[in-house]
Amino acid sequence: MPRVNRTAVLTLLIVSSSVFLLFQLYYYRKYVSKPGPYILSRTGHLTANDYQWQTVKKFLGLARHFRLPLFLADTAALTLLSHDALRRSDRLVHEPHCSFLCTGRPITSFALHANLWKYEPGFLLAAEQKGFELLELRGEDPRLASLDNLSGEEIPLHFLFRHHGHVIQVVFLYERSGNYLWHGELRFKSNTDRSFAPFKLLDYGRHAGSYDRPELVLTVLDGLDVRIPRNITRFLSEQQRARFLECRYRDARNFLQLYPEDSSPEALDFRRKVKSLLHSAARTLAHLNVPFWLSSGTCLGWFRQCSVISYSRDVDIGIFVEDFRSDIIAAFRDAGLSLKHKFGKVEDSLELSFLSDDVKLDVFFFYKDGDVVWNGGTQAKSGRKFKYIFPRFSLCWAELLELKVRVPCETLDYVTANYGAMWSVPVRSWDWKSSPSNVQENGVWPRAEWAELIQVY
Repeated sequence: MPRVNRTAVLTLLIVSSSVFLLFQLYYYRKYVSKPGPYILSRTGHLTANDYQWQTVKKFLGLARHFRLPLFLADTAALTLLSHDALRRSDRLVHEPHCSFLCTGRPITSFALHANLWKYEPGFLLAAEQKGFELLELRGEDPRLASLDNLSGEEIPLHFLFRHHGHVIQVVFLYERSGNYLWHGELRFKSNTDRSFAPFKLLDYGRHAGSYDRPELVLTVLDGLDVRIPRNITRFLSEQQRARFLECRYRDARNFLQLYPEDSSPEALDFRRKVKSLLHSAARTLAHLNVPFWLSSGTCLGWFRQCSVISYSRDVDIGIFVEDFRSDIIAAFRDAGLSLKHKFGKVEDSLELSFLSDDVKLDVFFFYKDGDVVWNGGTQAKSGRKFKYIFPRFSLCWAELLELKVRVPCETLDYVTANYGAMWSVPVRSWDWKSSPSNVQENGVWPRAEWAELIQVY
């Protein structure tokens, strides 16, 4: 029997072990390290999670090939991801592989910066070849609408891709002149297939929305390369309060045909000063993290004529009193605004007024009281107090003078409460103590407290 060559046997064992190790590495990288049906479907049957993961994977592959600048905007997935930051070490050991994208919901939402993507018919064709059905929802471009042009060109607002019953929503975010991102609401045409998707479950589209531009980061979620907002908590908070109201250009033009806008040099100069003042106030309050909304005549100007009322001579904003900060006066002074008067106190009828370039900024603080909210007014020479009552309201975003600002979502109710049913008719002679429809007498400040509660500068 021939003697076995030990060197040959050892070489054969090394080669065999190396091949087996390479196979293990290949198998791990191709299957084990890629979460999805290979791991989740131990029974051999695809689950809803498996279909969701496969659909998202296939769609992201298409998006990457066509350089579609998507980022994950799905609230369920981002919520899971934000919670995961608190328990990251545990997830690596105990969580299933598809931890974030497999939300169990029939929809996964993505968003894209529309100006970064060139419309590519090849992308839609490739999606169809991959088995996706498409529902494209379009609408008028509000950026082209104005008092002179009431209808803009149609632009894509939402794409819905359906594959094996799972829907991918793509929300188009457009740049607006106020340096923010905007998406439109879902508007169905008569021939729209209402059964295409569970529309009531969509994160986006029940109304128009606006967002600050999020900073994005590229990460790996469930084995897939995905862009996400760097500050997930902030993005989710914005999403909950993103509702946007478009200026009512058609009604505004009808109003201005009846009551032409003042185009005198004085009126033009006033609008310029108001724009500067409003932008300065917005920056100051944003730095303090104090939300505000357009109130009184400034709100009426936006709602009625998509502009400011040139004969009002001031800017009015509202702030809920619980958002008051003790350093708010100092912050406005640092921004170049001088304090004109301070009336009331935090507990009752607080009102601040500032001056900038001969234009007054009135800051009214609002108090919640059951089904209503109210703000106070004070007559300096007599100490008389007044109360202005409004129905409860929520806040929406809007745009005025190239600035993203908040307004009451129930704007008509808000304006009607303050100016009555005839709010659409200009009134140049206005007495703040008696003209408002919602004003009430509210007592008199004790004279002994005037020095503290009635300060005029």
